[in-house]
This record gives sequence, structure tokens and C-alpha cells, in this order.
Amino acid sequence: MAGRREAPLMRGGGASGQPLSRGSRIVAAVAVGVTLGCVCAFIYPDGLINRSPDSAIHWPRRVDSVACETPKEVVNVKSQLVSLERKNAEFRKQIDELSMKLQMAGQGKNQALYSAGPFGTVKALRTNPTVMPDESINPRLAKILQQVAVKKELIVAVANSNVKETLEMWFTNIKRVGISNYLVVALDDNVEDFCKSKEVPVYRRDPDEGIDSIGKTGGKHAVSALKFHILREFLQLGYSVLLSDIDIMFFQNPFDHLYRDSDIESMSDGHDNMTAYGFNDVFDEPSMGWARYAHTMRIWVYNSGFFFIRPTIPSIELLDRVARRLSREPKSWDQAVFNEELFFPSHPGYEGLHASKRTMDIYLFMNSKVLFKTVRKDAQLRKLKPVIVHLNYHPDKEQRMKAVIEFYVNGKQNALEHFPDGSE
Repeated sequence: MAGRREAPLMRGGGASGQPLSRGSRIVAAVAVGVTLGCVCAFIYPDGLINRSPDSAIHWPRRVDSVACETPKEVVNVKSQLVSLERKNAEFRKQIDELSMKLQMAGQGKNQALYSAGPFGTVKALRTNPTVMPDESINPRLAKILQQVAVKKELIVAVANSNVKETLEMWFTNIKRVGISNYLVVALDDNVEDFCKSKEVPVYRRDPDEGIDSIGKTGGKHAVSALKFHILREFLQLGYSVLLSDIDIMFFQNPFDHLYRDSDIESMSDGHDNMTAYGFNDVFDEPSMGWARYAHTMRIWVYNSGFFFIRPTIPSIELLDRVARRLSREPKSWDQAVFNEELFFPSHPGYEGLHASKRTMDIYLFMNSKVLFKTVRKDAQLRKLKPVIVHLNYHPDKEQRMKAVIEFYVNGKQNALEHFPDGSE
């Protein structure tokens, strides 16, 4: 048989001429391949086949690496990333703010927008957003308020001719303190002319038979009830109102002492910390044996003759509720209805008002019971200067108002002594 011929690569290089083993041949083949690859890589650094620009989309990793090869380009990319992160943070902040506004404006919607934070850090919303002002409601009043209000806030009093003397004492004290943002809502022509003659800002409503008839002839409670209807327009125009009865004496600017964190901020009829700010009143019913004691929560009513009301949806709803009830229940006392609508909770057959409220400091916004029963008899409390004193507990208003002025303005220390605690 003819012998098998060996390829040159398979022949030994030695003098013996013996063929290479199988393992040696594999090693030699790998060495030759690596050598050829290195030569080709040196001669053709871009490869044996040139790719077109369009073909770059098939090799995204190579494109990315090439784009970031130089230090300048790396710095540029990093700068873009920082800018994008900053914009992203701004967008997140805007989203949070819009979500908050959506949550506050979402009336009756059971949609949870936020998860609870760590224990002890969670606080509910306390301040409702104000309504969008609508000057079309009353363009004439809007123009007056633009001239009178300060920071969209003003004192408002409602009066007719029956209380002209008390009204003059009211605005005289306001002028003395230096308060400029106040307005009298005149319920008849006589009061309007009187205010103009005294250079007092005044507003006479457009004719309204229902309101005008009460305004001209109604007693103090009937006139007081009108304010809930009248104030609605002020709130719709976007103004916060400090409603004031005219049996109130001013000694400081009340706008310097408001918190503005609630829909309603009202003075109290309470005469001490317990009655004004609330207390746990235990009711005893011996016939119940072991369960004879029942705990109740008590607070004396807010005074509807002096309160600060912000232009919010709950505030306007409160005015509507009170005005509606007073129109249906003409014998009701406006202050009782005001408090019932403000405090009564929702229960079967009744949906309560969801309005935030704050009680004013009883020694700054002082009722006449606090003054005559407590303050005038206490050496330390006598040194305090109240923001206002409301003569709501006593029928002899004008005499006591004059005495209060003598005590706090003219420094007459015995001006209050001859009055009894209560009314005679």
C-alpha cells in the first residue's frame, strides 16, 4: 500500500524527520492564527469591512463608548445629568404643591394623595385655600374695597339709624388707634349721610326689599342677623373680614394679633380659660351605679359680634347655613345658630360643617364679663392693654363704654369701680 503523505506543517524540523505529535500541531496552529490576527489588526485598524454611517445604529455600545471617550465630552454629559436631576427635583416639588392644592380643593373626594409619615410628624391641613375672587358679583363694592382694605383685610360693621350715637363712639376709637381699613355698611340713608359727614368709609347696598325693610326698622338682633347675608359678597370678592358689632372699643390694631390659620377666628363669651377654651365636664347620674359618671366636653359659645372670617368655601357655607336658618326661623338668635352650625358634628340626618376655627385670646379680645368680673379686680391683669373690649354682657352699654375709655385711654384708675359685676 502506498504510504500517507504528510503536510509540511506536520513534519518535524529536526534531523530525525519524525512527524509532530497531535498536541504539538494544535499549539502550532493557534500560534499561527494569533500571529495573523495581530498583523491584520495592525494593517486594518478599522476592520477589513468599512461600515456605513447608517450601520452605527446596529452597534450602540460602540457609539456610546466613542461619544464618551474624550474628557470634555464626559464632563459635558455629567453636566447634563446634573441639570436634568435639578429639573426633576423642581418638577417633583411642583407635583407636590399641585397635589396639595388638589387635596385641599377636592371637596368630598375620598382620594388619598399622601402616605403617613413617621410617628409624631403627621399634621392635618389647617388652613383652607381662599376662593377665586369674582368682581362681577358686585363691581361697585369691589372698587370700594380696593380703596379701603389693607392686604385684602378690613373691619366691617353693619348699622342703622337706631344706633347712631354708639356707632360714633365705635369709629372714633378706631380712628384714635390709627386703623384705616374699616367700613360701615349703612342700612339706611341717614347712616350713610352721617358717615360721610364724619369722613368715615361707608357702603350703602343696592336696594333689596327684604334686607332694607329690616335694616330701617329692625331691632339689634334683627339687624345683627343681616350681617351673615351681607358678608357673603365680601368673601366672594376675595376679602377677609373682621366683623365687629358697634358696642366694641378698640385699643390696639387687631390685625396685629390674628393668626389667620383658620376659616373662623372668633372671640369667646367664656370668662376664664376653661369656659373659653374648653373643659371636661363630668355629669353625675347616681341611678346608673358603676356608670354614674359621664364625661362631656364643654365650651362657651363664640361671640357672633366679633370674628375674623377668611374667604374660603367653608366660611361661605357657614354664612349660607346661618342666613338660611335665620330666614326660616325668624325667632332664632343669630349667635345660637352661628355656634350650632359651627360646632355640631355630622350625625344621622345631618351633615356638619367642615370649617376650621380658633378661639381668640380672652384677655386681648375681652368681653365685658371678663373685664368687670375679673380684670378690674386683679392688680396684674389691670396692667394689660387689651386689643378690644366688647360690652356684650351689659345693657348699659354707652355708660360702660365711656368708662372703659377713661380707664384704658385716659388712665383714670377708678373709672370702672362704681359698676356692678353684672346688670342691675
